[in-house]
Amino acid sequence: MAKANPLQEQLLKAGLVKKSQVSQAAREQVKARHGKAPAAPSESQREAERLRAEKAERDRALEAERKAKAHAQELQAQVRQIIEAHKVKREGESEYRFNDGTLIRTMLVNNVLRRQLASGSLVIVRHGDGFELLPRAAAEKVRERDASVIVLDNSQPGSEPSTGNAEDDAYYAQFQVPDDLVW
Repeated sequence: MAKANPLQEQLLKAGLVKKSQVSQAAREQVKARHGKAPAAPSESQREAERLRAEKAERDRALEAERKAKAHAQELQAQVRQIIEAHKVKREGESEYRFNDGTLIRTMLVNNVLRRQLASGSLVIVRHGDGFELLPRAAAEKVRERDASVIVLDNSQPGSEPSTGNAEDDAYYAQFQVPDDLVW
């Protein structure tokens, strides 16, 4: 025993306690001093822990939102890059009209481009404030990243407009409407 308390030494000399009891008491005192016994957290400690947990949760949510925004911006940049790299040069004096939501837009094309648009080998996409023509393969890459950019795609399965009445659709299906109809 390195350094015993004077009372413990006197009790040991008098024979009232054993050496093992003195060392046990010393160990308990050391534990109490070093705080190894689990102390019940105070109200302020519980409040601080709750605030730390809330802050960590907010930080995780902000980080997830920031990552989602960065991913969306990355996809938009990829779409712009694909359109710039693959756009088809528009030329011609013939007007080609197409729907852009509730508006009807016009694009000048030649007969070759008109046939390609009608067959679905070319697709019209929104690019900035205007529109561009893309080949089918590039349009599929754009569709994977952001389908809302595609304005007109004549080869989509089920792209036939429906009147909502199956009997009328079945009746009018027997009449062929040319795809290259000029307005």
